[in-house]
Amino acid sequence: MFPFFFDSTMMLLIPALLLAMWAQMRVKSVFANYSRVASRRGVTASAVARALLDRFGLTSVPVRRVGGNLTDHYDPRDKSLSLSDSVFGSSSIAAIGVAAHEVGHAIQDSVNYSPLKIRNSIVPVVGIGSTLAFPLFFIGILLRGQMLMDLGILLFLGVIVFHLVTLPVEFDASNRALRVLADTGMLSADEIGGAGAVLRAASWTYIAATVMAFAQLIRLLVLRGMFGSRD
Repeated sequence: MFPFFFDSTMMLLIPALLLAMWAQMRVKSVFANYSRVASRRGVTASAVARALLDRFGLTSVPVRRVGGNLTDHYDPRDKSLSLSDSVFGSSSIAAIGVAAHEVGHAIQDSVNYSPLKIRNSIVPVVGIGSTLAFPLFFIGILLRGQMLMDLGILLFLGVIVFHLVTLPVEFDASNRALRVLADTGMLSADEIGGAGAVLRAASWTYIAATVMAFAQLIRLLVLRGMFGSRD
């Protein structure tokens, strides 16, 4: 057991943890609220996603149902759009907003939106880095190996880059979603406000994840300063 996992520098993570908890509660609360508000047109989120994809010439992108709650996503690897059980067959404002957001990602992919391309290209490297960063860093502390600590920090910087690139990707997808919902009349003007509230709440989860990553980086740097200079 590594005692420094729970040393005083853990206090640096508390504000980020509180923000993350608030963001999760906020998105669940807002989504639940607007899930009870049916859209006037009564079209399901899956049908809306299909119509919007077809409108942008993305007829080959399938709309699939996936288990779970708020597990909706667009997969650029196989060009598929997946909607969760709580979204797929729902005609609520919340569900339609989420579906349109995922369509926004599909549109980004089709137009080679640069931040999305960057995020997709660094995913494999970030995955390896996020797995190895902390073990290498804390092994470095145990062995008094500054190079291992520095390597851990360097690998974790890839995680920071990933979160920074994710922010514009998610914000842009939401903006595209709201524009296309308004342009197509899938939602009326007053309903767009509800969809926007859901997507804004969801955006806070990405902001919170970014803040947490920076808090973790600061903690690593503080620990590097505490242990790295020891003989």
